[in-house]
Amino acid sequence: MTARDEWLKVDSIDLEAQGVARNAEGKVVFIEGALPGEEVQVQVGRSKNAWEQGVMTALRHESSQRVRPGCPHFGLHAGACGGCKMQHLDAAAQVAVKQRVLEDNLQHLAKVKADNILRPIEGPAWGYRYRARLSVRHVARKGTVLVGFHERKSRYVADMQVCPVLPAAVSALLMPLRALIGAMDQRDRLPQIELAIGQRLEGPVVALVLRHLEPMGAADADRLRSFGSVHGVQWWLQPKGPDTVHLLDEGGPELAYALPEFGLTMPFKPTDFTQVNHPINSVLVGRAVRLLDPRPGERVIDWFCGLGNFTLPIATRAREVLGIEGSETLVQRSRENAARNGLSAQSRFTARNLFELTPDDLVAYGGADRWLVDPPREGAFALAKALADLHAAPREGWAPPRRIVYVSCNPATLARDAGLLVHQAGYRCSAAGAVNMFPHTAHVESMAVFDRD
Repeated sequence: MTARDEWLKVDSIDLEAQGVARNAEGKVVFIEGALPGEEVQVQVGRSKNAWEQGVMTALRHESSQRVRPGCPHFGLHAGACGGCKMQHLDAAAQVAVKQRVLEDNLQHLAKVKADNILRPIEGPAWGYRYRARLSVRHVARKGTVLVGFHERKSRYVADMQVCPVLPAAVSALLMPLRALIGAMDQRDRLPQIELAIGQRLEGPVVALVLRHLEPMGAADADRLRSFGSVHGVQWWLQPKGPDTVHLLDEGGPELAYALPEFGLTMPFKPTDFTQVNHPINSVLVGRAVRLLDPRPGERVIDWFCGLGNFTLPIATRAREVLGIEGSETLVQRSRENAARNGLSAQSRFTARNLFELTPDDLVAYGGADRWLVDPPREGAFALAKALADLHAAPREGWAPPRRIVYVSCNPATLARDAGLLVHQAGYRCSAAGAVNMFPHTAHVESMAVFDRD
């Protein structure tokens, strides 16, 4: 690394929470730890013809938006946890950054401008992670076990004693988990613990899925049972792939989350995809359904439906909703959830590879008044492309949806698909807004509404 004596004025911040400045030569400099309005000195780690990247080493004229990080493991120091990137930035300012990223992606990547900007969806900034994948590492030379997220820019596991973005009761388990793994016979063959938390009136259900690379011995199983009894957690074991996950001991409360606005309870398995932030998810679903505005006589299609997170709420409002999902396992879980909530008559589900859709597929699924689209990070390019193709070459007897609500976890792929919908499929972007599903991280969740004039 090369230290620079020059003081740089930070003009903006990028999605990775790096300050952006220009040096005396006019070269762009990305600076970890710096915020807009500050003057900083930098130690440069990477240098290219057009830009440099480095770490802030000195600060003057501190930003009014700089706050004290809420976690002792956050920072630029050696061994710092890499799970969060924005704890030094005021929570409201974080949301503003994410909103700007969404708007910039739509404008610059797709040449699309939303008619209206939705108020960002926000919630608790701490204790919000109801799901997490924690790495486990037995460090024999130090005589310790590490359980947590990876260090910043490293494959090593951070030495974490607490994690404030996890619920307090789960954060308090980190050190006991380290002691448990250290006492197990198979401690060198346990690479991961996946956390999933369910909700019930009596309190949360904490499930821990332990990945083990060798068969679980009786002594280790007893250690897990003892830990679960003392700390009130439910152990699941994963000897191989996700389809091998099973309870250590049958019985115990089920995992589920609630959508109280719609009177729904959604059971799930600990490795099923559910949103990390349950309170935000509840607000997100409510807003999505209100924006979609399904009517009692209408048919709706929910693409990438998962467990039915949006499908079943829509089914309480529409005549019929079809949920389409790539995973047969999740489709089966959706059917079970529909039956559980008394919505089997209004909803049906089918499995389909949604990354290989064609215009013929859209016609075969039939017309719908409205669509809900909630894809993974890869987006819904095939779906948008097929819709654009049908706009260019309409089919008799099939009509496109009048409104589409698109829920995105990647603003770049949302922008790509928005470009197709607006410029080639006959839609306008009537609204868009950010959803702060992951406070203190660079992850941007968002929602956009497309209407056909």
